[in-house]
Amino acid sequence: MSQNQSIQQAATMWELLEARAATSPDVVVLYDQDDREITFGALRDLAERTAAGLHDLGVRAGTRVTWQLPTRIETVALSLALARLGAVQNPIIPIYRDREVGFVVAQTGAEFLCVPGDWNGFDFVAMAERIAAEHGVDPTVLVTYDSLPEGDPAVLPPAPTDGHEVRWIYYTSGTTSAPKGVRHTDSTLMAGGLGLADALCLTTSDIGSIAFPYAHIAGPDYLMMLLYRGCGAVIVEAFQLEAAVELFARKGATMAGGGPAFYQMYLAKQRTQPGVPIIPSLRLLSGGGAPKPPEMFTEVLTEMGIPVCHGYGMTECPMIAQGGPEDTHDQLMYSDGAPVTGIQIRMVTAEGKVCGPGEDGEVRLKGPMVFKGYTDPALDADAFDDEGWFRTGDLGHLDESGHVVLTGRLKDVIIRKGENISAKEIEDLLYQHPLVNDVAVIGLPDRERGERVCAVVERVPGAEDLAFADMVDYLRSADLMVQKIPEQLEILDELPRNQTLRKVLKQDLRDMFREKPWEPAPRR
Repeated sequence: MSQNQSIQQAATMWELLEARAATSPDVVVLYDQDDREITFGALRDLAERTAAGLHDLGVRAGTRVTWQLPTRIETVALSLALARLGAVQNPIIPIYRDREVGFVVAQTGAEFLCVPGDWNGFDFVAMAERIAAEHGVDPTVLVTYDSLPEGDPAVLPPAPTDGHEVRWIYYTSGTTSAPKGVRHTDSTLMAGGLGLADALCLTTSDIGSIAFPYAHIAGPDYLMMLLYRGCGAVIVEAFQLEAAVELFARKGATMAGGGPAFYQMYLAKQRTQPGVPIIPSLRLLSGGGAPKPPEMFTEVLTEMGIPVCHGYGMTECPMIAQGGPEDTHDQLMYSDGAPVTGIQIRMVTAEGKVCGPGEDGEVRLKGPMVFKGYTDPALDADAFDDEGWFRTGDLGHLDESGHVVLTGRLKDVIIRKGENISAKEIEDLLYQHPLVNDVAVIGLPDRERGERVCAVVERVPGAEDLAFADMVDYLRSADLMVQKIPEQLEILDELPRNQTLRKVLKQDLRDMFREKPWEPAPRR
């Protein structure tokens, strides 16, 4: 079997790493902010020594290991070492604190907890001690920030060969309920990474970037892409725009992004030096995590000279659709990409009918990258339909070219006087207004209407605020139905966002404005 065949046919994450290390041992896979770098061959060796060190500490196949670590070379090596041992690993994003981490550690029954010690102004060891006392759990705590346990690989048992065993548990963030544990395998994560690699048409000369937490589901997704394509990426522990732009430019990054909030930040930086690329080597922006307003594609293309190749994924299915450099500008602007390699997508109406092209329905999925159910099996009945399709809760349609066009969320539909209103439709229009830096449209309880439409606008720094009457006139001029025009307008300096992909937290906005006194404004 050729080396390329070994890569394509790898059954487990460790087997894929071994195949890539044999094919490209001297190619740099990770660059970091401290000007360190590590090749595929060296990463394999470090992960194997780390696996031996963990084995000496008692980690075996099936051992439950939770890790809450920043994005570092050591973190990637630790994760691969756990994959080498066949441990069940549970990554947690570093921003989470006692409540979320305690819930997860207790539910997974973690036997080991890997933390960074004192990092970013927070004592993670002290948190682990509090969690142990409160939840009656007692995992072995390992500090694995800038050093890893190492041992002699000769002690290791054979690597796992079954890529279909559940050995990964990711948790969805619970804003209104307890987090849900999402069960993944090596093969589901590898399928997601292959789909991303195929869509973005990467070559060995590309250098990507990981500006989001590696503990996010997108972390292994991105790493698998690098392993399949034999290219590298620049990683940062905590994203700061100025430092990241300087680092990516210095390392020659060809791809950056993370999601629409990141696109906005790169645009803002580019506007400080028009005509001079902030990252000269960059050939595209790519990301996901939140809807992309169509106008954002035009802004990036016009001002940065590169396309936005936006994608669509979620914790339960890391890759669903992805825009690529071979797509047309219209496809990149108005869709969330074509279905990735191996995925099956169909849209289903509320009545259960499978939709035709252009017809909106709930997005439902099958494919090798779909998760294996929740840690609480009682949640699976609602998550999958009678034919085994995963119900995403997203609304959208397939256009004539087969690309996915998302139009909202089932829970993000505002029901005003019995009529369904898509928040995304209004957001996409308002985003184009010059006095709108960003916008979120929410439904608020209303005695007369059931729900009223409220637009929450992030002001443009240094500009006047958008007036309610001007908003109404603007939306009318865009031919938006009168029933869909917001009855309420709120202005904020900054919309509340999570700290992973900077996704707007609409529930926080609903909580913020639900009880605020409100009187209908006259519409001229």
